[in-house]
Amino acid sequence: MFVLDSRLQQDTFVLGDLPLSRVLLSNDARYPWFILVPRREDVSEVFQLGADDQQALWAETALLGEVLKDAFKADKINIATLGNVVSQLHIHVIVRYRADDAWPAPVWGRHPAKPYDEAQVAALRDKLRSVMPRQYRAEEV
Repeated sequence: MFVLDSRLQQDTFVLGDLPLSRVLLSNDARYPWFILVPRREDVSEVFQLGADDQQALWAETALLGEVLKDAFKADKINIATLGNVVSQLHIHVIVRYRADDAWPAPVWGRHPAKPYDEAQVAALRDKLRSVMPRQYRAEEV
């Protein structure tokens, strides 16, 4: 049974689901920072997924990146999977701007997180719902 890692539960908001992955928003308003977590039990590495799930995860990552680049008018989309702190497999999809607080460096550890307020989360949830294709199921609030 799929269970979201406690650290991800603590540091993110659930926005919805794609066919394979849960879509999360990192609680740092400095960057539109999304995270995909495959809804599979005890997976910490991409190669632990079956071939079909590996392809689905990459397709969902590419889809989310493309949608975010257009919807947020991003200068760049950063896609990364590290897992050194949270071992559960998850992929970061981060909207970047040349004027953001960390540009051109990675966002990790640059500045303390700036938490979202409820209205900001609701606006991002609505925006994502409006731009994602049909296979995306938004979390009902």
